[in-house]
Order: sequence, then structure tokens, then C-alpha cells
Amino acid sequence: MDLAQKKCVPCEGGTLPLAVEAAGELIRELRPEWQFAEESKKIRREFKFKDFRAAIHFVTEVAAIANAEDHHPDILIFYNRVVIELWTHAIGGLSENDFIVAAKVEALPDADVPG
Repeated sequence: MDLAQKKCVPCEGGTLPLAVEAAGELIRELRPEWQFAEESKKIRREFKFKDFRAAIHFVTEVAAIANAEDHHPDILIFYNRVVIELWTHAIGGLSENDFIVAAKVEALPDADVPG
């Protein structure tokens, strides 16, 4: 099933993070701009927009996805650039939820801007 069509499921502490191989398979389902960060414990992507207003609009759309999925990314805003980092805090690493939210974020119309 396409990641963007899936729904996040609650992830409790005590659950193991995805193995590097499994995370590697899932990241290949995303656009190549998504990269592993912090020793493959996170995925990260930078988005670039024409101005601050467009960047904030995008962040608002990401927040709506995060709230709907109850899985929240770390978001950094630098004027017209937005960095999204995803990881599952409860397990200290990656879960399928991170890739689901990434797929939903990249499906946003504004996300098609090269970053």
C-alpha cells in the first residue's frame, strides 16, 4: 500500500525502532530529497519557498497532517526554508509512522518546490 494512503498507529515505548534495512526500503518510497540524519535515527528534508509567507503556509499544512495523524515532526523555519525532521520520540528512532507522515507531506501541492 502507498505510504500516503496509510494511517499512523500509536507507537509505545518498548517498541523497537525500524532496522536500518527496513528503514532503507521505506525511504526509497519517498522522493530522493529525504535523507537519513543522526545515524539513521531520523529522516530529514529541506523545502525552499519564494518567501516567508509561503513557508509559513506550508508549515500550517504540515501541522494539519501531523495533528490528523497524531505524529508530529520537528520543524525548523529559516525565512523561506523549512526543514522537516521525523522520528518517533517514544522509541528513539524511526517507525513506519515517520515515513507515512513524510509521504503525506510530500503530497502537499506546495511541497513540490525543490529544496
